Amino acid sequence: MGFRQCEVCKEAQSKYKCPSCLAPYCSVACFRKHKENPCQKSSPILESIGAQSLSKAEVLPERLYQVEESSWVLGKEQLESIVESKEIRDSLQNRELQNLIKSISSSKNPEDELDEAMKGQNFRDFTEKILSIVSPQEQDP
Repeated sequence: MGFRQCEVCKEAQSKYKCPSCLAPYCSVACFRKHKENPCQKSSPILESIGAQSLSKAEVLPERLYQVEESSWVLGKEQLESIVESKEIRDSLQNRELQNLIKSISSSKNPEDELDEAMKGQNFRDFTEKILSIVSPQEQDP
């Protein structure tokens, strides 16, 4: 996995990404310069989980995701249903759940972190809410 060049100074390798538009930058100074001009949010889901509250030093790892079954990949309508769900948005206001999601997302071993998170009732409830939205027919009565 290669590094990208800082979009602000165009001199150094980027170590970070803007939490709003995901533009690569290399330092706090470049981040401040980048923020002098308003940028676009990258997606409503990032906004709903509090990505704007990510610290300047937090970086989510870049990785390619591979799935064994193409049916595991959510479509646009399913993703929009999740974003539009008041129940999901309300759940995402929970700071503990936000931190848990950030921890999983930024982990070098996200599968292990996810397995550990599933041991907690709060995270299991959250994932069941998502599943009820994306696969309502598979839920028990």
